[in-house]
Amino acid sequence: MSTSSRYPFTAIVGQDDLRLALLLNAASPTVGGVLVRGEKGTAKSTAVRALAALLPPVRTVEGCRFSCDPAAPDPGCPDGPHPADGPGGERAARMVELPVGASEDRLVGALDIERALAEGVKAFEPGLLADAHRGILYVDEVNLLHDHLIDLLLDAAAMGASYVEREGVSVRHAARFLLVGTMNPEEGELRPQLLDRFGLTVEVAASREPDQRVEVVRRRLAFEDDPAAFAGRWSGEEAELRARVAAARALLPRVRLGDGALRRIAAVCAAFEVDGMRGDLVMARTSTALAAWAGRTEVAVEDVRRAALLALPHRRRRNPFDAPGLDEEKLDEVLRDAAADGPEDEPPTPPEGQAPEEPDGGDDGPGPDGGGGGQPDPGDGAGDGSGGLPPQRTEDSGAPAPEDAPEALTGAEPGESGGGTPRPGSAEQQAVAAGEPFRTKVLSVPGLGAGAAGRRSRARTEHGRTTGATRPQGALTKLHLTATVRAAAPHQRARGRSGRGLVVRRDDLRQATREGREGNLVLFVVDASGSMAARKRMGAVKGAVLSLLLDAYQRRDKVGLVTFRGRDAEVALPPTSSVDAAAARLQALPTGGRTPLAAGLLKAHDVLRVERLRDATRRPLLVVVTDGRATGGPEPVALAARAARLHAAEATASVVVDCETGPVRLGLAGELARELRGTAVTLDELRAEALTGLVKDVTDHPRARRAA
Repeated sequence: MSTSSRYPFTAIVGQDDLRLALLLNAASPTVGGVLVRGEKGTAKSTAVRALAALLPPVRTVEGCRFSCDPAAPDPGCPDGPHPADGPGGERAARMVELPVGASEDRLVGALDIERALAEGVKAFEPGLLADAHRGILYVDEVNLLHDHLIDLLLDAAAMGASYVEREGVSVRHAARFLLVGTMNPEEGELRPQLLDRFGLTVEVAASREPDQRVEVVRRRLAFEDDPAAFAGRWSGEEAELRARVAAARALLPRVRLGDGALRRIAAVCAAFEVDGMRGDLVMARTSTALAAWAGRTEVAVEDVRRAALLALPHRRRRNPFDAPGLDEEKLDEVLRDAAADGPEDEPPTPPEGQAPEEPDGGDDGPGPDGGGGGQPDPGDGAGDGSGGLPPQRTEDSGAPAPEDAPEALTGAEPGESGGGTPRPGSAEQQAVAAGEPFRTKVLSVPGLGAGAAGRRSRARTEHGRTTGATRPQGALTKLHLTATVRAAAPHQRARGRSGRGLVVRRDDLRQATREGREGNLVLFVVDASGSMAARKRMGAVKGAVLSLLLDAYQRRDKVGLVTFRGRDAEVALPPTSSVDAAAARLQALPTGGRTPLAAGLLKAHDVLRVERLRDATRRPLLVVVTDGRATGGPEPVALAARAARLHAAEATASVVVDCETGPVRLGLAGELARELRGTAVTLDELRAEALTGLVKDVTDHPRARRAA
C-alpha cells in the first residue's frame, strides 16, 4: 500500500488510548504488541495500517528473503550463511496482514515435499511470518482465527522463530514482529494463552459527541475524494511524529527504571492478582517507553499508572464472563501504599536542553483541517480539535448489554409451591441471579464430523491423530510418509532407479488423514415459564446453563439461546461465537407465565435450519433446559411431542437437562428426551464423576449414517 493511499496516522480523530498504545510499540517494540477491542466502525484497522508509515526503515541483507540484519545476520537463515557486515540495503518497515481464513502453509511457509524426498533439497517458500520479521504482523478479527493458526502464532511470538516441519524435513527462520490484533467482542473472545501474548490492550468506542463525529466524517470524505491531496496536507505532522518516534527509540536505552517504580509495578500486579510474571515485565517496558515518549530519562509514578491501565485489563480476568477493565480507585490506592512502603526514586531528569513533557501520547500541533494532529481515525473516532493525546479513557465496551427484558406474563403453573398469580414486579417475574458455575461433563455429538476446529466432538481435521492415508485433493499439506513409500516402491525398477535415492513421482504422494476435535453449534432452549420461576430453582438452572456456556467457550463452540415463556418463544441470542453475550442475556432472563414447550422446540428448529444453510459442516447440539411440562396453547403435550420428533427426524443430537425437583417427579423431561431420541440428565448429574453415552448415538438414522 502506497503512502498516499494510506490514511495518515496524525489525521485520526480521538481514540487517544489506541494511538498512544500503538506509538509506544513503535518507540519500543519489546512492549509486545497491542490488542484493540471495540465495536465495529471505530478506526481500529485504519490506525494499525497507518502505523507502519511511522516506523523507521529497516536495513536488510541484500537478496535475503528473511530480512536478516547486515550487522547481525541470523546464523540459521535458510538463505544464509550471510557474512557479517556484508552488502545490505534499506527498505520501509512492513505491515503484513494475516487473513482469518489463511492456511497453515500461507502463515509459516511451505516445503516442496516431492523435491525433498527425491532430491534431498530444502526448497522452501517463505510465509507471512517471514514477511513480518522486523515489522508488524496485523490480524484483523483475531478472535475468529482458527486454533491451529493461533498455536503457530503463540510459538513464533514466544521463541522469535518459526519452525516448519514436514516428516523429518525442517526449516527454521527468525520471526520477531510486532503483533497487533483487532476484534469485536460481540463475535467471541480470545483464548487466554493468546490474550496474554499481547503486551497492551485498549478498548475503543465511537464518540457520542456530535462535533467529534462530524469531524470524523469530514476528514474521511476528504480522504476518499483525493487520498494523495489529503495525505499531503498531513505530511508535515506525519514527519514530526515520525521524528518523535525515532527520538524516543534513541532515548530509550538511557531511561532509568528505579527501585521505587519496580516496587509499584510489583505491588499493582500482585494487588490485581495477575497470573505469572509477564504482566510485570510488560508494565516495566511500557513505563520505560512512556518516559522515553515524554522525553524523560526517569520513570515517574504517572508512567506506572498509565502502563497499568494499558497492560493489565486483559490479564486480570478470572473467567470469560468478567468484563476486562481495571478499578482505577483501587489502582491509585495501591500506588499510594507502595510509595509509603518503599523508597522514592530520584526526580526525573529531562535530556539536556529539553523540558520535561507529560506522557500524553504526543502533541503534534494543529492539523491543516483545523483539528488536532494526534491520530488517524477514519472509521469512527472522535475529534476534539487538540493535537495531543489527553489522558482520557475510552469507555469499556465489554460484553454487549442485554436487551431490555420484556414484561413478564402473569400466571403460575399448577403444582408449584406458593402457586397463584404473581403480582407485577414479584420475584417470579424478575430476573434471578445465576447460581455458582461449576465444571460440567462433556456433551458431544456422535459420529465423525468435518466442521470447524475445536475441542468438543470427533471430526476429520488437519491436526490430530493420523488414522490413514489418501490421494491428495489439491496441494499436499500433510504427507503420509509410509504410504508414499509403499506407493512408490513397486515402480523403482521400471523408473530406472540407480543408487540409494528413491524415485518419487507426484502420483505416489499420499495425504495423511487425521482425526481430531471440532467445535459445534450448541443451541440452548431454556424454559423460563412459571413452573421454573421458583427463585432457588431458576438460580440453579441459570448456574447450570452458565456452566455449560463456560464449557462451550473453552471448546470453541458457537452458541445460541432460545427462551420460551407465556405464549411464545423468542431467539434471545442468534448463534454467535460470543459466549459473553449469551451469558449476559441469560443473566437478564425473566420468568413467569405458562409453558409453550412446542413453541420453544419449533423456534429452535427454525434456528438450526437457517444455520445449516449458513454452515453445513458445523454440527448442532440441542440442549433443552426444562422440567418437561407443556401448558401453552391447544393440546400442548401432543404439540411438544410432534415438535420434538422434527428434531429426531433430522438426527439432531439432543440433551434434555431435567430441572424437575421435589419428592414427587412426573418424569416429563425423560419423555421429551425419548421423543427427541436424545438423553435426559438431571442438574446433579451434570456434576457426576463419569458420564458415558450422555448423548444418544443416533447413527442408526439413515441421514446420520450418510454424515458419518
